[in-house]
Amino acid sequence: MGKVTGFLEYERLEEGYQPVEKRLKNYKEFVIGLKADEAKVQGARCMDCGTPFCNNGCPVNNIIPDFNDLVFKGRWAEAFAVLSSTNNFPEFTGRICPAPCEAACTLNINSDAVGIKSIEHAIIDRAWEEGWVLPQPPAAKTGKKVAVIGSGPAGLAAAQQLARVGHAVTVFEKNDRVGGLLRYGIPDFKMEKSHIDRRVAQMEAEGVVFRTSTLVGEMPADSKVTNWAKDVVSAEQLKADFDAVLLCGGAEQSRDLPVPGRDLDGVHFAMEFLPQQNKVNAGDKVKGQLRADGKHVIVIGGGDTGSDCVGTSNRHGAASVTQFELMPMPPEQENKPLVWPYWPIKLRTSSSHEEGCAREFAIATKEFIGSKGKVTGLKTVHLEWKDGKMSEIPGTEKEYKADLVLLAMGFVSPVASVLEAFGVTRDSRGNAKASTDEGGYRTSVDKVFAAGDMRRGQSLVVWAIREGRQAAREVDTFLMGGSVLPR
Repeated sequence: MGKVTGFLEYERLEEGYQPVEKRLKNYKEFVIGLKADEAKVQGARCMDCGTPFCNNGCPVNNIIPDFNDLVFKGRWAEAFAVLSSTNNFPEFTGRICPAPCEAACTLNINSDAVGIKSIEHAIIDRAWEEGWVLPQPPAAKTGKKVAVIGSGPAGLAAAQQLARVGHAVTVFEKNDRVGGLLRYGIPDFKMEKSHIDRRVAQMEAEGVVFRTSTLVGEMPADSKVTNWAKDVVSAEQLKADFDAVLLCGGAEQSRDLPVPGRDLDGVHFAMEFLPQQNKVNAGDKVKGQLRADGKHVIVIGGGDTGSDCVGTSNRHGAASVTQFELMPMPPEQENKPLVWPYWPIKLRTSSSHEEGCAREFAIATKEFIGSKGKVTGLKTVHLEWKDGKMSEIPGTEKEYKADLVLLAMGFVSPVASVLEAFGVTRDSRGNAKASTDEGGYRTSVDKVFAAGDMRRGQSLVVWAIREGRQAAREVDTFLMGGSVLPR
């Protein structure tokens, strides 16, 4: 693939960033994508390695060597055709996927991996600019109706696949806009929401109907989701009105930290904080918006959601931002002979960290402290990890000042109300129980399927797209007795 000796001649070229002082002034994307000639050179680095581990490293099994080669040869339209054959939304993954394909790249064994994500980003951006991304309405209708619950990446991918083979698809979304956590969980500076909007327009032209502000099931009395629906549709009504129902909600139940002082004002889940800023960016007015202006912010949780809280707090103008991670600090460079081609554990510094953030590893929060009902700080202790078990290190207790604490420790399960409404059997983690075997993605309830975080648990956007695509094939097979959709 590419140039036979390209991996020997060319170095990996990273996408650029706008300067920190400039990007902190707004919520726009700041990544500077590769130019056409730069992408060509990066495509030239792809080796003719015989067994492209990158294909299996990619959850949607992108045909990576082929589109790398086509970019190298300047055949961009064909590269887009190859990319879109396996991935419904490369503009999402090209921006926010951590690129497990690059970890699996053969060149990554003893050198820098091919910049697969940057090439994907360049292909899809050019495809939109050139007008190659067009609606693909079905040649004929099947007369079958499918309800998709949830408009995140799994729901969108499934809905688009099902509509393209002729089913009448209606997507139900409890929030006021389509996108799920793409819309209200991922900050605009990582992915502007115009990318979702134009996909929605494409899907509507393909026949998909979107019903926003519509909750399926019953309205929970104590919900902390930012923007609950105005309309409610029962599970019984959907089962009566549709030939199949596909549950694609997110894993929205945030992991809590039940330590003394948890009820103090100023201690919030990340998913209370992040969606509000996205709504403001969209032009909405949010009464009592959680903001970090001039505050000392502690973010508990070292993953991507925590990083998003760091970047948003910096844009608010926080006085300081500190991020806690329970696990010890990983090595700066992974042991490649040991872990390749699998996803390595190594220190990852995000663009948000580079904008300003202190990081503490192997640290646990013992108590939130406050005054007059408001958080003013927290007590911590450092940890020692041995044989996979942690223990507190005596004498390492410390107090941190904090005016705002954001809990970003991941998600434990989907909100139970939808699964309860349908009577779906759940697994030990609270997810919908549905296998991925042939004929899988079916729940315990007749003609009800599940995919994405609701079935798999908290995962990556690219995994959600894969689940949506695979579940669509199973739904199509259930309705028609067979399917031409790829699995």
